[in-house]
Amino acid sequence: MADSASQVLLGSGLTVLSQPLMYVKVLVQVGYEPLPPTLGRNIFGRQVYQLPGLFSYAKHIVKVDGRAGLFKGLAPRLCSSAIGTVVHSKVLQWYQEAEQAEVGAELLPTGNTSQEMVARSAATLITHPFHVITLRCMVQFIGRETKYSGTLSAFATIYREEGILGFFAGLIPRLLGDILSLWLCNMLAYLINTYALENGVSTMTEMKSYSQAVTGFFASMLTYPFVLVSNLMAVNNCGLAGGLLPYAPTYTSWLDCWSQLHREGNMSRGNSLFFRKVPAGKRYVWEEQRFR
Repeated sequence: MADSASQVLLGSGLTVLSQPLMYVKVLVQVGYEPLPPTLGRNIFGRQVYQLPGLFSYAKHIVKVDGRAGLFKGLAPRLCSSAIGTVVHSKVLQWYQEAEQAEVGAELLPTGNTSQEMVARSAATLITHPFHVITLRCMVQFIGRETKYSGTLSAFATIYREEGILGFFAGLIPRLLGDILSLWLCNMLAYLINTYALENGVSTMTEMKSYSQAVTGFFASMLTYPFVLVSNLMAVNNCGLAGGLLPYAPTYTSWLDCWSQLHREGNMSRGNSLFFRKVPAGKRYVWEEQRFR
């Protein structure tokens, strides 16, 4: 019980600290660009037109809504973090108790990954409604709406307008991305730790932790399109300006969203918030505050 409480507190703290980062990232993912490109230098020192980075974008939000504006959507995100942490730990605890009941049972690496997959999927499934509300609270910045002003009222609004399915908009690509990222990360780390690193080295444990971090970063980069598609589907055609034209057409499914993003070359939009390049072949439209 104490472990779960400490995990919830730690997770809540990290959620608060990362809220401005996620807020900016979501607005960029939607395609909202309130600031025009500026002439800067890339990592090689060459002069290029760049889009405003994280700090410039955050300053714009503060200018419009004040510092508190950076924390829109924090309440449902905190609920999601706390509930997800508890569900995740309870599922893993159930697996551990089941293993202890089976004397002499030896778990393979794939077994650990399977357990983690079930735990994460359960947490994602249960907390996804809060995730949808979080995203919609953030996207309201674009059209200056107040439709999703509170967590409880947002639940009522979604149920009234979209029914139960509205709470799970974008769930499938999110689950697929989580599962693929987990398996890719763990299998790569297992292969590196088993065949690439030599046993008996004094820094073996430290090296394994590094390999886990590197493979995790690599896996998250490869599966980022699933995150992007999931977030776009969560806000698509929900009555907010950020989920309608000109920012997004009405997608028929997440596969339709995926194909359109791929066709436009936007599969990595929002992946990086620094050294952001101006989209090739597109021009900035000041009236719409986006590229087309």
